[in-house]
Amino acid sequence: MDMVASLTARDLNKLYENPFICEAILRSLPPLAKKYVFQMLYIDGAIPAKTMEEWVLPDGFTKHKVAIDRLVQLRLFSEEKKKETTYRLNSTFQSNLQKHLINGGALPREPMPSGITARLPTLEDLEAYAIGQWECFLLQLISSAQAERPTNFSSSMMKVFQRGLLIQRDKEAPRLTESGFQFLRIYLQFPGVASDILFSGFSASKFLRVPVFDSLERGINQADLISFLLELSFHVAGEAYNLNTLSEIQRSMIKDFADLGLVKLQQGRKESWFIPTKLATNLSMSLTDSSARKEGFVVVETNFRMYAYSTSKLHCEILRLFSKIEYQLPNLIVGAITKESLYNAFENGITAEQIISFLQQNAHPRVADRIPSVPENVCDQIRLWESDLNRVEMTPAHYYEEFPSRDVFEAACDYARDRSGLLWEDSKKMRLVVNAEIHMHMREFLRGQNK
Repeated sequence: MDMVASLTARDLNKLYENPFICEAILRSLPPLAKKYVFQMLYIDGAIPAKTMEEWVLPDGFTKHKVAIDRLVQLRLFSEEKKKETTYRLNSTFQSNLQKHLINGGALPREPMPSGITARLPTLEDLEAYAIGQWECFLLQLISSAQAERPTNFSSSMMKVFQRGLLIQRDKEAPRLTESGFQFLRIYLQFPGVASDILFSGFSASKFLRVPVFDSLERGINQADLISFLLELSFHVAGEAYNLNTLSEIQRSMIKDFADLGLVKLQQGRKESWFIPTKLATNLSMSLTDSSARKEGFVVVETNFRMYAYSTSKLHCEILRLFSKIEYQLPNLIVGAITKESLYNAFENGITAEQIISFLQQNAHPRVADRIPSVPENVCDQIRLWESDLNRVEMTPAHYYEEFPSRDVFEAACDYARDRSGLLWEDSKKMRLVVNAEIHMHMREFLRGQNK
């Protein structure tokens, strides 16, 4: 919804022309914001802000402010400030939500008759397909040499993912970044809601609004992309839908969605169809839904040995990011957490807390209920090894000495200090060190002082 809020007013109005999008937006709102929408749904005029404040008790004013801010951010409310502040419900959203509530229950498109479609996959087969596509895609992303089968993922989509998740250094293979590791960690923790993070990269603390593929390069409007993604969540998983019911823009996107496991494409004698998977229909599911968590597979011992009960090559490659893999059996990966393996991870921007969190959240059921699930000495040592690297911070700098007078020295110190570039000073011997960023400005300043 942050991505929706970033759209222009014109694109948002275009989005609100779709009744299903209106329902999806309504579902995303805080409870109090939903109440305000329904209260104003059949009011054509504007409502004074003071009147709306009377709708809540005094102790609910904070929630009231959050609700109003969200509604204004999504342009569901237009704010008018003349003699007094008033709010008016977006007319496009209002009319389409009214129609949707009255007509309700309809699907974006009707499934194809069973007599036309060939044998459809079961829900279990669809889930296996979706997870398989995702894992193959991620494996291709972090280690193309380990990909289980040749892939034909679109180059534009791969480039955008790589842009946010990988870093390319001179004459070195691409390495996973901190954001990339966070992306993989959350995917492994919540595979059933992978679509929630489908078009998101990660910073250290929160999602970044980044589309799956560069929609502008492909000539696809972001509103169309978001609209189609949200509309997919109203389809029924496992049902077949005719590709001819899609617009030209939607057909250009469906191939990428199939690559990522959102839908499965099938070809019949005369017709072609797509089958949504749970990754598509779970778009509105919360990442905190514990029922979507995947059973863990990692056991860490006090001697830093690590055993991962998994047959996945993707799991092996992720563990290799911060541990030394010693050998791999058909259903068991054996490795060790070493100082060298962790230093490699830290150099790539992966933090100690991310590694510990990954081990805890993916702990095998036999150890997951223990407190702690990962031995304390292992967690403490990972943090200590990280702190070893952070004891010294390197900053490019320039050193100045032999000032002609104390006045010039003090003026130079004040100049550097005002620009937050003074790193060190020795007033007795008139020496100072400044950040390299202000070096050129400092030279010009000193030339002026000497004149």
